[in-house]
Amino acid sequence: MNLNHPGPQQAENVKPALTAKARRSRRRPVVENDEYAAFLRRVLRAYVRRIGQGDIDALSDLAALEIEIDHMLHTAVTSLRACGYSWADIGNATAVTRQAAHQRWGGERR
Repeated sequence: MNLNHPGPQQAENVKPALTAKARRSRRRPVVENDEYAAFLRRVLRAYVRRIGQGDIDALSDLAALEIEIDHMLHTAVTSLRACGYSWADIGNATAVTRQAAHQRWGGERR
């Protein structure tokens, strides 16, 4: 008898959630967020360089982007909280304490 390969009776006792197929089906799709964020950082740095070379009119656009990014960050944190992430998780991801994360993003949006 081969103990490494379960027989028909043993296979029926295995919980479906523990099988490799079930684990694969629960995985989230791969998203290249790191690469996307790096691309955005490069674009923003290039934009800032162009402004620094004398495009003062674009400075107001950059300030508006700051406000928009802050709003997007609040939306992302709200969504993560709805998914069950703790303030400690969010604080760790943003390099602040859980208290600071809650203080910044936990209240009502103005």
